[in-house]
Amino acid sequence: MTGLGDEVIMVTPELFTSLPCPTYPEIRLSLFPARKIRKIFTQTPPDAVHIATEGPLGFAARRYCLKHDIPFTTAFHTRFAEYVHARIRLPIKWGYAGLRWFHRPSRAIMVATPSLETDLRERGFRHIRRWTRGIDTELFYPRGKDALNHKRPIFLYVGRVAVEKNIEDFLSLNLPGIKVVVGDGPQRKDLQKKYPKTVFLGLKEGEELAEIYAAADVFIFPSKTDTFGLVLLEALACGVPVAAYPVTGPLDVIGDHPVGVLDEDLKAAALNALDIDPATCRDYAMGYSWATSATQFKNNLVIFTEARSEILEPQPLKETEEVG
Repeated sequence: MTGLGDEVIMVTPELFTSLPCPTYPEIRLSLFPARKIRKIFTQTPPDAVHIATEGPLGFAARRYCLKHDIPFTTAFHTRFAEYVHARIRLPIKWGYAGLRWFHRPSRAIMVATPSLETDLRERGFRHIRRWTRGIDTELFYPRGKDALNHKRPIFLYVGRVAVEKNIEDFLSLNLPGIKVVVGDGPQRKDLQKKYPKTVFLGLKEGEELAEIYAAADVFIFPSKTDTFGLVLLEALACGVPVAAYPVTGPLDVIGDHPVGVLDEDLKAAALNALDIDPATCRDYAMGYSWATSATQFKNNLVIFTEARSEILEPQPLKETEEVG
């Protein structure tokens, strides 16, 4: 966005007193953010407001915007209904009822893929707009294979090691070579004990992560709940083909392009992906740039410059909507 000439103000948990999210300690939950949200809005009146997540900050911003009749947009990044169901068995339909309530006042709900858009429309969501994702193709690119010194072929997973990622479907496969897992999460300790032949490398970032991607032979994406999966594009940009289930995310990113294999039989997908040309994967990933993503996002925003000083006049905060 800044590259398009805009000033972007990020309101994140780093600005607030926060605590770690249960089972997701790397995600911080802001405590009592309403007062500071009001201060930010009044000191630097925005021309557009986008609410990225359905967390405490999102709720505080949503409440302020509704109180002051400020239009805003939202994004649907995560299938929280399925994630919560996987942990505490809360009925999925209850989760989506809450998500519909949260997003209902949004002027545009931004989603990454056609299949997610279709699914949300069938669940009663409205005002949906497309917002594709982008990756850093200067960081993620094909390079030498020596970052992973293991028996080949090397099948790689990168992501959170948690139940909603369905990682055990990958770890339980009878595959040649070696399985490598990059990432951390609540299941890591148990899965390391259960699958001692798998190499667990923990959390990796930046150059080190890119080198690991490039050193793999096939990238495995076992999740059935992700709405997109940026890791798919990162792997492809490094010249590594993908094996995944034919579900939302892989269906939209890979589809019928010759850069991956989507199959209900994940083992068959992994083995068949070994024959895919790495150069084809790299060429395909180059189509997902940050510039395209930023332009699409900007076009989806609701601009309300006129009379914004009157709109943003500070008033006491009150919730004006009932949950329904």
